[in-house]
Amino acid sequence: MIRVLVVDDHDLVRMGISRMLADSPDIDVIGEAENGETAIKMVKSHSPDVVLLDVNMPNIGGVEATKRLVQLNTGVKILAVSSLSAQPYPSMLLKAGVHGYITKGTPLDEMIRAIKKVHQGGRYFSSDVAEQLAEVLLSENDGSPFDLLSEREKQVAMMVVNCQSAQQIADQLFVSVKTINTYRYRIYEKVGVDSDVKLTHLAMRHGLIQP
Repeated sequence: MIRVLVVDDHDLVRMGISRMLADSPDIDVIGEAENGETAIKMVKSHSPDVVLLDVNMPNIGGVEATKRLVQLNTGVKILAVSSLSAQPYPSMLLKAGVHGYITKGTPLDEMIRAIKKVHQGGRYFSSDVAEQLAEVLLSENDGSPFDLLSEREKQVAMMVVNCQSAQQIADQLFVSVKTINTYRYRIYEKVGVDSDVKLTHLAMRHGLIQP
């Protein structure tokens, strides 16, 4: 029996996946988590074999959650489940330590195959995700990681590295501080850092600001 933890910030999606998997004789859904923080706590307390992990979540997103789950060194297998099949997410999650990546449009029988495959120590990627990863591996593009950001994300990133506070940025862009922090963590995930200091150093290396 494979013990599975389902992690997704959307109640209907999380509950729907759990109920569908509950009908499989080989899978035991041992719990659900609505965010990365709760997932980490439940992995510590419930010791699942496989975590079905949503990629795009508030606060601790899929990339950071994966890194922290890997650091726990429990042997848990992580299968990313997302509506996002386009780069940079598959590559980022693979580097962070996931064992597989499937989309939310994946049929139930394929999701079960993916769970079994990663549980056995293998890797599993949806066909569209596998194509994306292959293109990245074959590409020799050494562009700036900041190219991955939207125009608004670039704007927020430059304001952050120029030492403006979340409140100052929020006031200038006429949004809430919570929205700015959401942008900040999304930027972190896309460019592969985990702090303002590292974001600043990265911007320096790519010539976006002067040392």
